[in-house]
Amino acid sequence: MGKPLCTVLFLLLFVNCCFSWKKDEFRNCNQTPFCKRARSRKPGACSLIATDVSVSDGDLVAKLISKENNQENSENQGKPIKPLVIRISAYQDGVMRVKIDEDQSLGPRKKRFEVPDVIVPEFLEKKLWLQRLKEEKNEDGSGILSFVYLSDGFEGVIRHDPFEVFVRESGKKGKKVLSLNSNGLFDFEQLRDKKEENEDWEERFRSHTDTRPYGPQSISFDVSFYDADFVYGIPEHATSLALKPTKGPGVEDSEPYRLFNLDVFEYIHDSPFGLYGTVPFMISHGKSRGSSGFFWLNAAEMQIDVLGPGWNDEFSSVLMLPSDQKRVDTLWMSEAGVVDAFFFVGPGPKDVVKQYTSVTGAPALPQLFAIAYHQCRWNYRDEEDVFSVDAKFDEHDIPYDVLWLDIEHTDGKRYFTWDKMLFPNPQEMQMKLAAKGRHMVTIVDPHIKRDDSYFIHKEASQKGYYVKDATGKDFDGWCWPGSSSYLDMVNPEIRSWWADKFSYDNYVGSTPSLYIWNDMNEPSVFNGPEVSMPRDALHYGNVEHRELHNAYGYYFHMATADGLVKRGDGKDRPFVLSRAFFPGSQRYGAVWTGDNSAEWDHLRVSVPMILTLGLTGISFSGADVGGFFGNPDTELLVRWYQLGAYYPFFRAHAHHDTKRREPWLFGERNTEVIKEAIHVRYMLLPYFYTLFREANASGVPVARPLWMEFPADEKTFNNDEAFMVGNSLLVQGIYTQRAKHVSVYLPGDQSWYDMKTGTAYKGGATHKLEVSDDSIPAFQRAGTIIPRKDRFRRSSTQMENDPYTLVIALNSSKAAEGELYVDDGKSFQFQKGAYIHRRFTFSNGKLTSSNLAPATAALSKFTSDCTVERIILLGLSPEPKTASVEPGNEKVDIELGPLVLREGKGQSVLTIRKPNVRISDDWTIKVL
Repeated sequence: MGKPLCTVLFLLLFVNCCFSWKKDEFRNCNQTPFCKRARSRKPGACSLIATDVSVSDGDLVAKLISKENNQENSENQGKPIKPLVIRISAYQDGVMRVKIDEDQSLGPRKKRFEVPDVIVPEFLEKKLWLQRLKEEKNEDGSGILSFVYLSDGFEGVIRHDPFEVFVRESGKKGKKVLSLNSNGLFDFEQLRDKKEENEDWEERFRSHTDTRPYGPQSISFDVSFYDADFVYGIPEHATSLALKPTKGPGVEDSEPYRLFNLDVFEYIHDSPFGLYGTVPFMISHGKSRGSSGFFWLNAAEMQIDVLGPGWNDEFSSVLMLPSDQKRVDTLWMSEAGVVDAFFFVGPGPKDVVKQYTSVTGAPALPQLFAIAYHQCRWNYRDEEDVFSVDAKFDEHDIPYDVLWLDIEHTDGKRYFTWDKMLFPNPQEMQMKLAAKGRHMVTIVDPHIKRDDSYFIHKEASQKGYYVKDATGKDFDGWCWPGSSSYLDMVNPEIRSWWADKFSYDNYVGSTPSLYIWNDMNEPSVFNGPEVSMPRDALHYGNVEHRELHNAYGYYFHMATADGLVKRGDGKDRPFVLSRAFFPGSQRYGAVWTGDNSAEWDHLRVSVPMILTLGLTGISFSGADVGGFFGNPDTELLVRWYQLGAYYPFFRAHAHHDTKRREPWLFGERNTEVIKEAIHVRYMLLPYFYTLFREANASGVPVARPLWMEFPADEKTFNNDEAFMVGNSLLVQGIYTQRAKHVSVYLPGDQSWYDMKTGTAYKGGATHKLEVSDDSIPAFQRAGTIIPRKDRFRRSSTQMENDPYTLVIALNSSKAAEGELYVDDGKSFQFQKGAYIHRRFTFSNGKLTSSNLAPATAALSKFTSDCTVERIILLGLSPEPKTASVEPGNEKVDIELGPLVLREGKGQSVLTIRKPNVRISDDWTIKVL
């Protein structure tokens, strides 16, 4: 049988067998030896004590030695235990770093992998050089404590015997905030030589064998969050925002939350199973203290248990845990690596996210077009199809900014190429769309077709740039092109080489309006164990794939983004969408929640998935509108557009086996409703862009859990049906078919204004609202000002010079405030000060615009002649008739007008029309 036919048959078999959730394709904890061992350990099993505690090179350092040669449930049982080295560092803003590794002076068998290029250099410059160490004897009989200054109000502490590390409030009786090994579950399997002939290090799963040449090397430990009601984070899982207990009384047969990047087809909702990306960062929140966070920088497979109340009751007498503090215990387990952990003291939820992104980097500021609407399908067939879809958007007056091409646009799945029959004039095609201010995206995946006539493969093979198999040969796996190899992106030289491939000379047919989509970068290997790369494959520096698996897609994403920056001589911001992710991915582009399904449950779970990504630094995320697999009924599709319009990343996408579902294919009424949902997004683009800049500056996400804005309101702590967009908008999805009513909890003690009607609703209450098919409930918070653009164009680019509308929602004090950020929407000049940043404040009947940009002279300048066309006043009475504009003392009318243009219904609201003040200027408008 010929090789091409074999390829086709294999891929058909794979498509038919594997494009759906198959539980037995993937390992569970009991089939994963390191997880099974760690989970079986009993509290107090750790026998390590801290000795030789001192300050060295500005860090607290110590050795961890075994008090007694007892390594229960470890594969190292009975083997000599060498000392471990622990190093504790303090950084500005309340961050403590703890590193634990084998003692390099004792000559371990190999150096364990530490994940490079994740921690940003600016963080390392914030190190506090510890000068002295204090000791005290704990009053509860738990032995000697050594402690160091961490930040105002907090100390880093190591207990000597038994070993424990924690952060506490300052003072001998200071309450604990976060701790490691309070339950005595720490275990560190040291690298060693195989001594016995009959010792079997190999692991087998289905038809695959992992040789494990370095033997067992797992690490596990418990982490406790004090005064916490819930914990959140550790994406990616299709489950609730507040993480449910996976072990303990009342929890039956649950799996830990798995963190292992995998290509999972039609994943199931409400599951702890790991999906496409990984961020081992957990944030806790509680009413009494606030928030804290814990991050483990490790790229090997990880499993995490959230331990339910009472899980360790029978061991409480020996653990000496504080009885006056509520806490959530967790168990962290990893196959390899080192302990490189970060403790974040908070105390507010935004503080924790800022502290985490100070380590891994703030989210990149995307180009303006990228936060508008994207239209995608596997696949738009050819240039005629592209032009037809583009024309239909114009015909139906529906704006969009980006049209996407999936794998079928290439010449035989060879990336950086075009199918010459289907796309004979790619540059002309892109330029035609660019003339309307639109962009295109093509897919570039990490599997490289093994074809000697393919320039990428030929060069990569000659240079030795591929990942190797366990025998040292180029790894050969199966993916869309058939036989494929995978670039070793952990190597900076290879990343630089890859980045060069995006130049206009190398990527023939590309133009400045073309951007990139990285899919399948977990990496996906159709014939590999768990549809991925074997763990004993070898990378740069003789690092096993098991040690860096979860970071592979991150390095690919990084190199691609760098390539787009390079091709434009560093002038334009890149746009790259990635399916796999890791801490730091937020610096390189957007992610999405992968291959979801056209089901109501998947619409529902998209909200906690996106909120979790935002909490863990990845603000620019979304879910495929309509569901990738399957055919959504019309009502589901409409509801998905209405919700998706508030996702940070707004894209419709569908599998090639589904029916076409462009917005105009579902009847005139549904076309209008979908169009209005998309128009909402375009209307709010100034607000969204301002929020993306806030995320870029502070790490605080665009889409936020309610409790991030209302941290003392317990009713918000496990609410993941509604969410905040910034601090001003609350959105409630409709997640059931034929819904007539929906209950919406509006937090806080101020009113909320319906975005469509302006009707005021009381805060701190649950409202049962009638549901219509034309929108989902969305409310503006009293006390806020939202900037909009109300004129609708074909694309965001064509809105550049349009005037603004300010919507002022007054609180009980008749006051409100908001911000507007504007720059050129595409370049890096904003980093040199080329932007406009305004604060709008309304109080005592006056609206004032003031400058928020730094007073220092900008290296570059951005100007805009855009004006404010309408100012809407919600909650102002009695109704005034005129206002004066300063400077100039010009009088303008206040009249009743529509809250939302084009709606043609809803109550009229007070509107200051055509004050004609420039957004870049200082001015005051006084209501008379």
